[in-house]
Amino acid sequence: MSSADGEDRRQDPTTAHAGSLPRVVQCEHGDAWVVAVFGAFDLNSTSALAAALEAGARTHDKVVLDAAGLTFADSTVLNLLLHFNRTAVLRVARPAPPLARVLELTGADTVLDVRPTVEDAVAR
Repeated sequence: MSSADGEDRRQDPTTAHAGSLPRVVQCEHGDAWVVAVFGAFDLNSTSALAAALEAGARTHDKVVLDAAGLTFADSTVLNLLLHFNRTAVLRVARPAPPLARVLELTGADTVLDVRPTVEDAVAR
């Protein structure tokens, strides 16, 4: 597609959705392990999140999921969080609107420990 000035405005198909590609970043924060997620997570990408959560639980008493960068979460993510919550101390911090909606609709927000900030999730 060209604009009136003749410039090609098409998006490169290899990078058009780069903002929603799943990415996991992990770090220690105080006595907790923080797993920050970015992008869209579904059946095909949840394994990286599961591995990060499990790795954190092996070395820390508390695992915090910083979900502010999540752009999409399907039932696979919800299932992972609910199962992980049974075996470890999990806190979900700053859930992005897509996750917050899923948690609210399913009632999982009453089962999971959801916190407004990472600092709050780590502190208490």
